[in-house]
Amino acid sequence: MPPIEDHPQRYRLANELHARPFPAMSVPCTVTYIAIETARNAADRNGDAARNHLTALLDRHGALHPQPGAIHYTGRMGRHRLKWERHTEFVTFMAFVNGVRERPFDPADFEVFPNEWLAQTPGRRITSATIRLVPRPERNVIEKAFADWFVPESLAVSSVLDGAAEIAGDFRIDPAGHLRFAVFADPETGRERIGRLVQRLCEIETYTSMSMQGLAKAREVAEVIDGLDSRLMQLMSDVNEGARPVEETLPQLLGIATELETIAAQSAFRFGATGAYEAIVKNRIAVLRENRCAGRQTFGEFMTRRYEPAMRTVTSVDMRLATMADRAMRAGQLLRTRVDVERSAQNQQLLESMNRRADLQLRLQRTVEGLSVVAISYYAVSLTSYLLAPIAEPAGMSKGILSAVITLPIVAVVWFFVRRIRRKFA
Repeated sequence: MPPIEDHPQRYRLANELHARPFPAMSVPCTVTYIAIETARNAADRNGDAARNHLTALLDRHGALHPQPGAIHYTGRMGRHRLKWERHTEFVTFMAFVNGVRERPFDPADFEVFPNEWLAQTPGRRITSATIRLVPRPERNVIEKAFADWFVPESLAVSSVLDGAAEIAGDFRIDPAGHLRFAVFADPETGRERIGRLVQRLCEIETYTSMSMQGLAKAREVAEVIDGLDSRLMQLMSDVNEGARPVEETLPQLLGIATELETIAAQSAFRFGATGAYEAIVKNRIAVLRENRCAGRQTFGEFMTRRYEPAMRTVTSVDMRLATMADRAMRAGQLLRTRVDVERSAQNQQLLESMNRRADLQLRLQRTVEGLSVVAISYYAVSLTSYLLAPIAEPAGMSKGILSAVITLPIVAVVWFFVRRIRRKFA
């Protein structure tokens, strides 16, 4: 009996659940991370440029290359371990090495990514960060580190994973151009758990930065639709007050509707991606299982105060754009209806005018018909008088009496035939 046939995508889809495994890290450890936005074009749809860039970095350290078509890679690169991932809009590089420098967040940590290699990046940097992992010290040592490393007013601190570690970050770019995160882990916390925590921190920062691009797009769109909204309101006000002909307004209104649809099409991807990234950020914060630490704001509270208003702005502009497009469409329909009503009224007036003309033509026709009967009868009586004159004289009938006798019959006969002809061709 032949084996059961598998779906052609069965193994690929099953393996997708295990793709991008979490790194395993020991404490102390230094992590350098960078996310690069890739160009979204048909020429690099398969991500070859991103893989070539990764290969160029690996060649500097004599490291093994990724598999053809790979979307993630993990391997040793000199003293460091490298984790590379390719996503829809960006690629990420995470390099980690055991131990930490005496100087916290030393810019030299980022030398694992050489400047000349960064200059050849096929894209633009979204974010970069240095994460310092150390064993959890006494409380006073941690507080001193917070004061030395971070900006106090934006510092977020949380005890996470049921107290397995304490994380901190201020989401600010330091003088070296990177963000800073600190992880103080308990000695018994496992390497895999530490790796998952670091991965979550990197994802929170990356997806936050990606979703904030939606805010920039929303502000750009808001400026445009403000102008279109004013134009739309002015057009409808002019039409309502009769200051502008409907036939002149309708093309302008259709132009506004076209602009709105174009903006909506251009911003649909960014606004949709922003919503997806926002959901990922909230999910990654939720899985940290945060608890308040030392009375400071948690990562979730920081996002509520600083991040969520930006996301609500994006949602508001997206909804406003859709609402304005609907308004413009409804206004266009109303104007078209008004034009149709006015044309119907004009057509009604035209029909009434045609009816009046038809009545005048009928009266004129009847007048002409009467005159025609008189004229034809006159000539017929004259001709008949000439024809009957030789007969009338022997009978003692004068020409006047003969004309009087034949006039009425002739008029009746002419009227009958003229009326018959009119009915036949009517």
